[in-house]
Amino acid sequence: MAGENLQVLNALDAAKTQWYHFTAIIIAGMGFFTDAYDLFCISLVTKLLGRIYYHVDGSPKPGTLPPNVSMAVNGVALCGTLAGQLFFGWLGDKLGRKKVYGLTLMLMCLCSIASGLSFGSTPRSVMASLCFFRFWLGFGIGGDYPLSATIMSEYANKKTRGAFIAAVFAMQGFGILAGGMFAMIISAAFNAGFNKPAYKLDPVGSTAPQSDYVWRIILMAGALPALLTFYWRLKMPETARYTALVAKDAKQAAADMSKVLQTEIQAEPEKVVAQKGGGGGGGYGLFSKEFVSRHGLHLLGTTSTWFLLDIAFYSQNLFQKDIFSAVGWIPPAATMNAIHEVFVIARAQTMIALCSTVPGYWFTVFLIDVIGRFAIQLIGFFFMTVFMFALAIPYNHWSHPDNRIGFVVMYSLTFFFANFGPNATTFVVPAEIFPARLRSTCHGISAAAGKLGAIIGAFGFLYLAQNPDPKKADAGYPAGIGVKKSLIVLGVVNLLGLLFTFLVPEAKGKSLEDLSGENEESPGPAGNGTATP
Repeated sequence: MAGENLQVLNALDAAKTQWYHFTAIIIAGMGFFTDAYDLFCISLVTKLLGRIYYHVDGSPKPGTLPPNVSMAVNGVALCGTLAGQLFFGWLGDKLGRKKVYGLTLMLMCLCSIASGLSFGSTPRSVMASLCFFRFWLGFGIGGDYPLSATIMSEYANKKTRGAFIAAVFAMQGFGILAGGMFAMIISAAFNAGFNKPAYKLDPVGSTAPQSDYVWRIILMAGALPALLTFYWRLKMPETARYTALVAKDAKQAAADMSKVLQTEIQAEPEKVVAQKGGGGGGGYGLFSKEFVSRHGLHLLGTTSTWFLLDIAFYSQNLFQKDIFSAVGWIPPAATMNAIHEVFVIARAQTMIALCSTVPGYWFTVFLIDVIGRFAIQLIGFFFMTVFMFALAIPYNHWSHPDNRIGFVVMYSLTFFFANFGPNATTFVVPAEIFPARLRSTCHGISAAAGKLGAIIGAFGFLYLAQNPDPKKADAGYPAGIGVKKSLIVLGVVNLLGLLFTFLVPEAKGKSLEDLSGENEESPGPAGNGTATP
């Protein structure tokens, strides 16, 4: 039997879309803009780092980062993100969303700047300090996941809640786009001022001494968007759901939301007192039998789908180099100087973001409250599976130069349906279906499972996809199973994601308290763990 909800929460659920909703999207979204910029900008400068710090005299090709160094530089931020998601997710439920929110942003700002100031007198010491600061940068980024999603879900009305949370996540696309565009501007400016010959004409001279400033400026610029919204994060009131349902201060919740909604709201402290005893508002913990019976399958669904999605999503770089060379976006490294290579790589990333990443995100924003989370996630996983098998089974056909354009189209569609699909919905749903006192924690656990999948996808498959012939594998890598078999494995991963989607309930149009069972007067299952499409 459902209990009567607090007036302040009913007011939030029924509120018309107004300016404070868009303010919250911008404040939370700029964090995600920064997250994406900081996480993805490193891929724009790794080749430059190889040229600067790992040049080999007499080599026909420019210097590259050794495999272990490349993995560390690219992967350490993902490891930090995983740890940050777990820690700040838990802390957001213990101390409140607002208290922790400014802390994560400040950590991101400081570590973005410190990454660009990475010091040392040897290549090893520069890479070590870069990795140190990027780990803590990732740690701050990790905290932004559960906090941004939870804050947006608790501020939103139930009619457009999915679109608002998805809009925050969609700022990732703009962050990736901004990273590529800024890198293009900086590299073009430096190349105009310090134009050098191609590597094949002058191996040493092709890397201008000023190249060292290029990667540092690109990394440090990640602090700017975060700094611009720091003040506004501190000004945001604590969410009414945390204040009323977790801190048990109905008077403060009503006062905060009366200002935000510009309407008079009754405090109703007697309802908060009544909720303390048990039922949906009771005090069961994450490791209790009651949580397992109510939300165990839900948590399994959100963690497994995010984990499987990120394996596939982050392994896209397996054939990104084939895509870029096929359409002529990236010519052979020896035909360019160091700074121009940054421009070419950034241009390629910008094109991918513009053509498939950003549109995919915004298709989700516009349709998530129309067709629902379950349908979008199911559609996304289905088409990712179809296109992955369509790439894998006739892989020899696609590898022929005459058929590469078809390969590019398939690749773009796989990317599109990841973003108009589980890449967005796996972020949205964990912020809706768990109780307020565990919402940030459960979102952090789900997100951390995703980052574990990202680490496996980005680095496990980098080894797995190597040519079975050891002589044809990339320098420094052992033989693998090849790209074709790796793509078949990824197709199976996507199919599993589709199946695990059936553990996740549909949240469209329902209040957070109804979804989590916090309105129930007596203990009972919040749902049977199956979807209601």
